[in-house]
Amino acid sequence: MKAHDFLLEIGVEEAPHWMIPAALDDLKRLFLEAVACDVFVQTHATPRRLVLAARQLPEKQPDIKELVTGPPVAAGEKAAEGFARKMGVEASRLRTKDTPKGKYYLYQRTTRGRRTRELLGEKLPGVILGVSWPKTMTWTDRSGPRFIRPIRWLVALYGGKVVPFEIAGVRSGNVTFGHRRLSRGRLRVSSFESLCDQLRGGFVLLDAAERRRRILEGMSRWRGRPNPELLETLVYLTEYPTPILGSFDPGFLSLPEEVLVTVMQHHQRYFSVEEESGRLAPHFVAVLNIDADLEGMVRHGHERVLRARFNDARFFWETDQKRPLADRVEDLKNVTYHARLGSYYDKTQRGMELVKQLGGGDDALRAARLAKCDLTTELVKEFTELQGVVGGLYARAQGEPEAVAQAIYDQYLPVPRTREGQLLALGDRLDTLQGFFRLGLMPTGSKDPFALRRAALGVVRILVEGRYPFQIPLELRDFVLDRVRYYFREVRGYRYDEVNAVLAAGCDSLPEAADRLEAVARLRPTENFEPLAASFKRIGNILRQAGWDSAAPVPVLPLLEAGPERDLYDQFVRVREEIRGLDYAGALAAIAGLRPSVDRFFDKVLVMAPDPAVRANRLSFLAELLREFSTIADFSQIVISGESTQ
Repeated sequence: MKAHDFLLEIGVEEAPHWMIPAALDDLKRLFLEAVACDVFVQTHATPRRLVLAARQLPEKQPDIKELVTGPPVAAGEKAAEGFARKMGVEASRLRTKDTPKGKYYLYQRTTRGRRTRELLGEKLPGVILGVSWPKTMTWTDRSGPRFIRPIRWLVALYGGKVVPFEIAGVRSGNVTFGHRRLSRGRLRVSSFESLCDQLRGGFVLLDAAERRRRILEGMSRWRGRPNPELLETLVYLTEYPTPILGSFDPGFLSLPEEVLVTVMQHHQRYFSVEEESGRLAPHFVAVLNIDADLEGMVRHGHERVLRARFNDARFFWETDQKRPLADRVEDLKNVTYHARLGSYYDKTQRGMELVKQLGGGDDALRAARLAKCDLTTELVKEFTELQGVVGGLYARAQGEPEAVAQAIYDQYLPVPRTREGQLLALGDRLDTLQGFFRLGLMPTGSKDPFALRRAALGVVRILVEGRYPFQIPLELRDFVLDRVRYYFREVRGYRYDEVNAVLAAGCDSLPEAADRLEAVARLRPTENFEPLAASFKRIGNILRQAGWDSAAPVPVLPLLEAGPERDLYDQFVRVREEIRGLDYAGALAAIAGLRPSVDRFFDKVLVMAPDPAVRANRLSFLAELLREFSTIADFSQIVISGESTQ
């Protein structure tokens, strides 16, 4: 069957950069669903266009053969004739087949595959308008089609020929447009390769990877500091990125580096530049969406804007210093945290109490008292990204103990670097969780407007990585345990059944659970691990089937039969004593060493013995063995070879 390449370009007014990658994924998915065949598809985008190219798309869809079941033969010839008419054939074309319900008429129907050009013309409007965007707009009237921005041109070519369709008065064709400022006129294309060449001549680099390389090459010339998030933003903000080097007055370097970098990166979308020593340099890298700035006029414009922003930052810094953080605590009464949870002053008081309960000393309590005061400063009002950081910088500049300043500075990190910072962050996040849970505002589905999942994950990370044995409050336990599972599986990389096994054995202390999990993961590759896990599963199944009470009495020694049963019991007693002085890894290795004795027991001993007393004694022995050796991990949760996995 013949096949041809397909090209689609959707020309729009500038789309928000952060929406583009997800939209490309959606466009590819919808296209493949529409054509219902497995072909190589690539997608590209700039702020003004989404492009999809498919290689060797067959000229027509494959024929579909299906066996249609008709009426039972017992229904008679008239029923058969009616079924045949419905299928559009003579009754002689029908077949019969015996089924468990009797003999039925059948017809093998063939649906001819549609021609691809016809199918594309019908499906492409739905594919394009079906792309999911966080926000959409209309540009004809309220009942018109919705898209992220008005569609201005459409290119649709199959085998070099236009696939005809129309969206909001825009007809598909073979004409594209280059850079809004640098390119002139219409550009006629015939294929994906032709599109790339024509756009390059029109000062548009279609491939995001090429735009990324062009930015990075410019940065490397001037020691621009890497910032992956800013880089991706600029890649999808530009069609022809051109980095330039700008400068600012070195006198601004007296301001904290965090302030300068925030202004450059978050507000102006400039890369900061560093000296060979690693210190911040009085320069920046701006990325233009033009080919050059030969006269430096654009550079001067950027320098002028940055100078004004830095002057604002210096004014705010100097103004804020006139009132120390300690004098701003009362001001927090006027800053609402949540309508039903009070002000930030109220949150501060609750946080201090939690820090005290967690064992925090004077520095931790002082940090908790001052942690939110920077919300009242002019610098944070202007640069909200610096919340916490500004508080730490001000605390240091105002002579607060270094432990206090560092704790305030680090409070929003996933895991603050000091004990005081960790206690401050724990108290703050626990208060957030308890407050919103008390109001019944728990996350539902994918909605989490108060970022409670993130707060819970922060609690988990600090408890584990900071080695805090703090027990999760009961009302938060189930919610936080979901984050515990996520953390151990997705962040630390443990297998899901290992996590389930350890948590099923108890998790009052997350650091201790982490140690047990690491021991399980290390032991898993050894030869005795899976066979022993299988034996523990078997013991659990036997006890469940027998309806055995977990609180049953210990076994009676005289009823233990000499040989494999008594040998296993003696090994059990020895190992039970041995592991009391071992770490988790050593204890698990010792338990795994029971495997030969367990195997012999099940090979030679009938657990469900005819004698009721012997049977009860053996069940009691197995229950005690299972109970004693399941405190590190519940081996019944381990997926062994041959079992299904998630």
